[in-house]
Amino acid sequence: MAKTSPGEFVRQVRQEASKIVWPTGRETMVTAIMVVIMTTLLGLFFFATDTFFGWVVRMLLSLATGR
Repeated sequence: MAKTSPGEFVRQVRQEASKIVWPTGRETMVTAIMVVIMTTLLGLFFFATDTFFGWVVRMLLSLATGR
């Protein structure tokens, strides 16, 4: 592995950092809204799935106990 001097390292870091493309404020807002929507939908989906399987387990247990 080649050794790099601290000065060369800093130069390379600055060169790579100049290639970063930051999102606009609008892109950030749209992405944040999409994240909120998707997490809400997934939360509702998993809540419904959990409720359904809880109901199935209760029905099976009630059949097993004869009630």
